[in-house]
Amino acid sequence: VQLQASGGGLAQAGGSLRLSCAASGRSTSNFDMGWFRQAPGKGREFVAAIRWSGGSTTYADSAKGRFTISRDNAKNTVTLQMNSLKPEDTAVYYCAAGNVYGVSLAGFDSWGQGTLVTVSS
Repeated sequence: VQLQASGGGLAQAGGSLRLSCAASGRSTSNFDMGWFRQAPGKGREFVAAIRWSGGSTTYADSAKGRFTISRDNAKNTVTLQMNSLKPEDTAVYYCAAGNVYGVSLAGFDSWGQGTLVTVSS
C-alpha cells in the first residue's frame, strides 16, 4: 500500500491542524493504521493508532485528550485531528500501515513520506 500524508503547516500554540493520509494500491480496511512523528534531532515516536475496523484506538500520553485518529475505509483515508497544539508538537508526522496493532514502529511496514507540522509559541 502507498501512503500520502498531507495537511501539515504552521499553527500557533493552542491552534488546530488536521492531517490526512490517503492510501492507494490496497484498501485500508486490510490494515491497522498509525501516526508517528519525528522532531528535529530525535527518534520517530508513536502518536496514535487505529484498528483496521476502527473499533479501537490508542494514543501516546502526549496526544491523549488533544488528538483524535479516525478512518474512512470507504475513502481509503486516515485522519489525525490535532487540537490545543503545543510547540513540542513540532515534528514531521508520518502515517503508517501494518498488521500488528500497537505502539511499536515494528508493527507498521508501509510508511508515507511525512508532513511537517510547526507550532509557534
